[in-house]
Amino acid sequence: MSIRPLTTEDHASYNKVVTHPLQSYEWGKFRERTGIKVIRRGIFKNNQLVSGFQLTIHKIPRTSFTIGYLPKGELPDKVLIEELKKIGKENNCIFIQLEPDVIQSINGSSMENGKCPDDSFHSGSRSNREKMENKDLKPAAHPLFTKYNFVLDLTKSEEELLKNMHAKARYNIKVALKHDVKVTEDNSDKAFKAYLQLTEETTKRQSFYAHSRTYHKTQWETLKHPQMENGNWKLENQLTSHLFTATYEKKILTTLLFFVFHDTLYYPYGASSNEHRNVMHSNLAMWEGIKFGKKLGLKKFDMWGALGPNPDPKDPWYGFHNFKEKYGPDNVEYIGSYDLVINPILYQAYKVADKLRWMMLKLKK
Repeated sequence: MSIRPLTTEDHASYNKVVTHPLQSYEWGKFRERTGIKVIRRGIFKNNQLVSGFQLTIHKIPRTSFTIGYLPKGELPDKVLIEELKKIGKENNCIFIQLEPDVIQSINGSSMENGKCPDDSFHSGSRSNREKMENKDLKPAAHPLFTKYNFVLDLTKSEEELLKNMHAKARYNIKVALKHDVKVTEDNSDKAFKAYLQLTEETTKRQSFYAHSRTYHKTQWETLKHPQMENGNWKLENQLTSHLFTATYEKKILTTLLFFVFHDTLYYPYGASSNEHRNVMHSNLAMWEGIKFGKKLGLKKFDMWGALGPNPDPKDPWYGFHNFKEKYGPDNVEYIGSYDLVINPILYQAYKVADKLRWMMLKLKK
């Protein structure tokens, strides 16, 4: 086994061995365009690329230190951990946060299916979560990605999907159709402008933090794909972004942004207007997105996050959770977020400073 940096020539082969948009080559190019350092490595066996990973390096303001972030990679083994320690020291990281794309349970049922070439890592009957903490990793001080997610099986027929939905979702779709709400994939500048406006409106209404206009604009310019024409298309081993709009009385009221990568449709961002909520424009937009995934022959619809079982209705994210849940997906729990500590002393100081920072942000808000 050997590890080496990857080049643009490795683009296609690298994308073949990673499983999530945040690990894709295209996502790394987008992050580079935002000024973030991206490190991409390939793990080779007999000169054959068998796995890979991508992490970003984030500067801590007013210091010479950094934080590394490796989202949605494989279950780490000894080889990966040692390489990350090396990268961390070279880049003056206090720690590197890992959030593996490894499922712990589905609808509450345990599922130990993490990929890892190190057989010793799977010894005994300990859970993947326990094994993670035995790899110089600590539960993350500040997790970034959600621990839970909704995933819908797109191999089912439209009839099955509708049957498995909450009755309210089916009813709302019918209401939108009755009011002649129009949902289309629209990757035009006009549609993207509406997306930005609705995103700002939604974040203000829901009182949560969101990425800047520049972040969204750079992402769109990097990942968007030309309009789909004349039926099916699918770009192998490439991450693409698609904007869907729901229009009523000639006004865009909902925008949903979807990613396509390998056999999965993803729903990372969505925004809607408070206007004409009675015509249920958001519900129809979501259903048309699901049909879009089926049309491409995709197998899964990853809804990019959820609350856990028995969520609190007072939780600020409850509305998003409730909206997604009505489409009948599975509730998936991942093994969680972990910090690989490079500098133990500064790590303790960072945890205190981070808590104070978030306290100040909440007070300011």
